[in-house]
Amino acid sequence: MRRHLDSLLFAVLLLLGAAAVAYLSTRYSATFDWTAYARASLAPQSRALLKTLNGPLEVTSYASPGRGLRPAIRSFIARYQRYKPDLVLRFVDPAEYPGKVRAAHISVDGELVIQYHGRQQRLSQLTEQSFTDALAALLRGGQRHVAFVTGDGERAPYGKADADLGTFMATLSAQGVMALPLNFSQVAGVPKNASLVVLASPLAQLSPGAVAALVRWVQNGGNLLWLTDPGHSSLGLSPLWQVLGLTRLPGEIIDPSGTAMQVHNPRILVTSRYPANPITYGFAMNTLFPGVVPLAHTTRNGWTIETLLQSSTQSYSTSLGTGPPAAFNTAQGNLRGPLDFGYILFRSRPHQRTQQRVVVMGDGDFLSNTFLGNGGNQALGQRIFNWLLHDDRLVRLPPRSAPDRHLALGQTGLNLEALLFLLLLPLSLAGLGSILAWRRRRH
Repeated sequence: MRRHLDSLLFAVLLLLGAAAVAYLSTRYSATFDWTAYARASLAPQSRALLKTLNGPLEVTSYASPGRGLRPAIRSFIARYQRYKPDLVLRFVDPAEYPGKVRAAHISVDGELVIQYHGRQQRLSQLTEQSFTDALAALLRGGQRHVAFVTGDGERAPYGKADADLGTFMATLSAQGVMALPLNFSQVAGVPKNASLVVLASPLAQLSPGAVAALVRWVQNGGNLLWLTDPGHSSLGLSPLWQVLGLTRLPGEIIDPSGTAMQVHNPRILVTSRYPANPITYGFAMNTLFPGVVPLAHTTRNGWTIETLLQSSTQSYSTSLGTGPPAAFNTAQGNLRGPLDFGYILFRSRPHQRTQQRVVVMGDGDFLSNTFLGNGGNQALGQRIFNWLLHDDRLVRLPPRSAPDRHLALGQTGLNLEALLFLLLLPLSLAGLGSILAWRRRRH
């Protein structure tokens, strides 16, 4: 009798516990994501952006109520509301309020209008990347215009050729950065609305007027990004080097240390450690730099100059060539590494609160369409542009991808994996089966 009462009491308590859990689940909710950096919910970059947005964020969706779009949009926005409770979502029925649709210039059913501190972004594609890019554009506080010098064989900002920067600039465009062509054969100076000038690896010699305009831009406090590569023209640019207090050393950098990371071309530098500077603070991704010019600074000229990128201790400089690189030779003027190939420069602007900022790189291929997808090339490029544009809150955003998405195995790891799955595991299963069959025969 006592056993039956205990069983009945246990059953009653179990039912009461289940009812309590069911009731509490209607009042409270909790979500746990144990993937690296909570990748299944929101990317680290999205969460970091939400933390930098001070104040409420309002999203208005112009979605028809009968097409099933609203539940999907509500579920999508809920992922962001989990990290930003003051994110408000509102729905407007296009059929009921056609005047609001026209006023908001809505062209797609379900289109979103995101508002923050009086600024807004429209979004017709419901993906995390597009939504987070829109948040970055709102955080900038307005569109940034970047003038790209053209007409002398420079890398085209929206070009599709291997050496161009189209893929990279497409990402920045989604975040509120617009590229403007700057041809000094057609204009005498930099447009007034430009926040930054980019000189991206010219193949031909710039005219004296173009060089003078660039020097004038720098002397007047303008921001500059200068990309130079081995074999690219540096003739006539001495005035620009002088005003920056930098120089380009002969030849190119050879670095055999990349073989440890499966990069067997010593002309491609693999960088995983960075000198302390405002751009690479906390940055820990591998970046690839194909064909690198060594740089040095000669005088300060009022600048604060910090090393942005540096080759390894195994590196050295050598003369340009297309065949296998020659070994280090002091008699031929080779320089032993580490060698600088990137600098950041900044100084106070007269009568202004913001700094003048310059970045000079001994490589431009790392941002090209061909090499942009390697390691942290794109993330580093975005940090450089954001720093030059004074969008410091965007500089230290984590990269989009989590670090555990790719498993890198060397040859030893691949051999062990083959041994485990092709030999040891089948033998173990066969042995276990034989033991079970032998025991059954005995009994």
